[in-house]
Amino acid sequence: MPEFMDVHHNMVGISADDLKAAHAADVAIQAEEGVVFKQAWGDPESGIVYCLSEAPDGEAVRRIHERTGHPADEVHPVPLSV
Repeated sequence: MPEFMDVHHNMVGISADDLKAAHAADVAIQAEEGVVFKQAWGDPESGIVYCLSEAPDGEAVRRIHERTGHPADEVHPVPLSV
């Protein structure tokens, strides 16, 4: 299944607990769109959060994030990895 990296901006001050809660909300409904959220990273100072997932397409990733209240500002396919 294709992988995607999505980016969220404007999350200045996000805590580890906030990041865990947002990730858990995504994971709770991910199967409804055929998405598997693998990892999330955040930087409280810049307010940028990154999420790595497997999904049928980027729109499925967007829909999950929108439904859980933290829409992605960018969704990028990751066609190569090592």
